[in-house]
Amino acid sequence: MNEVWTIAEQSGGALKAVSFELLARGRQLADKLGVKLASVVLADSISDEALRELIERGADEVLCVEHPALAGFVCETFAKALVALARERTPQVVLAAATSSGRTLMPHIAVTLHAGLTADCTELDIEEGTGLLLQTRPAIGGNIMATIKTPDHKPQMSTVRPKASRPLDRDACRTGSIERIALDPAFVERRVEVLGLERDVEGFENLEEAQVVVAGGRGLKKAENFKLVRELADALGGAVGASREAVDRGWTSYPHQVGLSGKTISPRLYVCAGVSGAIQHLAGIKTAETIVSINSDPEAGIHKLADFAVVGDLFEILPRLTKRIAERRAGVAEGACK
Repeated sequence: MNEVWTIAEQSGGALKAVSFELLARGRQLADKLGVKLASVVLADSISDEALRELIERGADEVLCVEHPALAGFVCETFAKALVALARERTPQVVLAAATSSGRTLMPHIAVTLHAGLTADCTELDIEEGTGLLLQTRPAIGGNIMATIKTPDHKPQMSTVRPKASRPLDRDACRTGSIERIALDPAFVERRVEVLGLERDVEGFENLEEAQVVVAGGRGLKKAENFKLVRELADALGGAVGASREAVDRGWTSYPHQVGLSGKTISPRLYVCAGVSGAIQHLAGIKTAETIVSINSDPEAGIHKLADFAVVGDLFEILPRLTKRIAERRAGVAEGACK
């Protein structure tokens, strides 16, 4: 069948936001190829309402593979189920998110199907004339962007960075089919048992899900000054990000890095101070709703992308901004108590 597939992710029967981001990518590719877009879900149990949202977000059909063994992610079981379905329906393109599960699952599938796989893509397109998938991703430490295609094997497979695109708006008028498929019990991996899930939350900040991110770059000059970024983030109730330069200098840890070699984010508000705006960094924030840049260089690249560009000394601006926001929030809280 001529189809583009996106692999949806769910937890406890609730679809994850990245499932809808993938549909936005898949919809563009399917329209260019003139084929159907299918969203594939693997779950223990999931409601018709949840599956219906996949259609409203762009899918033409939903293929839902169900079995109690799919309640927790076991790579071998998921891979066997998807390989069998892919052999039956022969999709042209398969997309998954570059999450921990997607990065684990897709190589298993690619090896079994003897297909190519491009990981961590930021852009996807269809080549005119050939209909091949053009898969763009950072290479050589993020210093160049490489476009890859796999002309000799199908399906063409990619993982896509979360937050690299925005989901399509819901359209309640869209129509499509939902097919529930029982997992063959032979595909259940008996050697692996999920005992439970644990999360180490101490000091963890989920940049990819944060609605507000405040980031610092080389312009902060030294590690001690990074506290200015933390103070503003705390005042705004946001998470702390950083440029690659700030991380390489040891001012903060790698999980805070924003850009092609770090996290791709899409917050409602992104404030950055002392960030010059290298292309790798800009690619990681381009889907942010509102970008505020603070840099003393009026020609800094970050200002060109920003919605609000502040040209000035960050060492004066950040403390004043933090103070004003803290005062405003305190005033609102006081008024609410009266």
